[in-house]
Amino acid sequence: MENEQLNTVQSNERNSFTGKIGFVLAAAGSAVGLGNIWRFPYIAAQHGGGIFLLVYIALALTFGFALMTAEIALGRKTGVSAIGAFRKLDKRFTFIGYLAAIVPIIILPYYCVIGGWILKYLTTFVTGGIADAATDGFFGAFITQPVEPIVWFLIFIGLTALVVLLGVNKGVERVSKIMMPLLVLLTLIVGVYTLFLPNAMDGVLYYLTPNFEKFSFTTVLAAMGQLFYSMSLAMGIMITYGSYMKKDVHIETSVHQIEIFDTGIAFLSGLMIIPAVFVFSGGDQSALGKGPSLMFVTLPQVFESMTGGAIIGAIFFILVFFAALTSSISLMETVVSFLEDKFKWKRKVVCLVVLAGSILLGLLSLFGYSIWSEVTVFGFQFLDFFDFISNSVLMPIVALLTCIFIGYIIKPSAVAEEVEITGKFKAKKMFYVVIKYVAPIFIVGILIFSVLEGVGVIVV
Repeated sequence: MENEQLNTVQSNERNSFTGKIGFVLAAAGSAVGLGNIWRFPYIAAQHGGGIFLLVYIALALTFGFALMTAEIALGRKTGVSAIGAFRKLDKRFTFIGYLAAIVPIIILPYYCVIGGWILKYLTTFVTGGIADAATDGFFGAFITQPVEPIVWFLIFIGLTALVVLLGVNKGVERVSKIMMPLLVLLTLIVGVYTLFLPNAMDGVLYYLTPNFEKFSFTTVLAAMGQLFYSMSLAMGIMITYGSYMKKDVHIETSVHQIEIFDTGIAFLSGLMIIPAVFVFSGGDQSALGKGPSLMFVTLPQVFESMTGGAIIGAIFFILVFFAALTSSISLMETVVSFLEDKFKWKRKVVCLVVLAGSILLGLLSLFGYSIWSEVTVFGFQFLDFFDFISNSVLMPIVALLTCIFIGYIIKPSAVAEEVEITGKFKAKKMFYVVIKYVAPIFIVGILIFSVLEGVGVIVV
């Protein structure tokens, strides 16, 4: 009876992407976000430049490929989002779907808070306020205000909700088809401009030259951790998008194309940011700081020091806005899909519920920098706590449980059968080995590493 109900939802109510291009661009839009443009450059710089790139690419083609293929196949095989997918395959493991569902519920609100910050900077650069944005105290003064950050947050999350409300075809897919090509184009424009700055090649050499002295197990774990941030893994997104995927689209080829988009943008972001920061700082690696300091403090100062920096800075924040919006759309779409599948509510109702809940949680992150700045959770400000719980704890746990579920409960052949509907699964042997043996071991390492780094035991 339950399977009949699930099949009814899939056949009668569930929408789908129009084809391969729509699916790939939407999934790539989800994967390409702040993790590529904001986090990847400083992680690469801190872990040996070229050697980190080599490790990251190798892991993306094996570890990342296996996990993304598995999640997309689970979604298409069952035709429902994460909770329903695990329940449909084995009721005993429905809890994995619930854990996966919690991740985007936590991430979406604070991600939209950061999206609001990006909108603020985009508007500042477009209106000629680059000198103001480049001052040391501009960012701190902005986020500690009690009202203005809320306005930008509401605008950003409102845009996200509007796209999701329009549906899979008219909203998610249509926006992705427009924004993804523009994002690639804008990244190339800023990247090429950066390469022609005086002494920029010093930064390029630092970024691309492998520093084998910095290679360690920590480098591997950092690269694998970046994959979670960068490829939208272990948060139910790819399962949801897979459930919208038509049966005649080849999963293996699509995953490779998504990886090319994702890794390509990450690589170009490093090529865009690292040389520019090196020129500005005179080769000081510490200028590639973590967190908001790179995006909202250092880079505005870099652009302000450039000839034509106002224009380049505006273009940069436009592309960051596109990347953030496509990712926030995928986060909200995933949460909406969970609730649609669970309660069979209409999309409009679900969108409004998700929007209201996300605004309330987002206000916590906002107030954590202003009126509640003295309030912490286990020593974390609200936004940092949400980021730690979702990215450092829940995502590795969901990934580990997913690998165990596929490797030892339903068996890798269940995924392979779905992939082979449209042709040969060329990487099947590699997939079996990675999903059963390699990935679980390394994910445990990521979990330990991320938690220790988050609580300050490890400093990278």
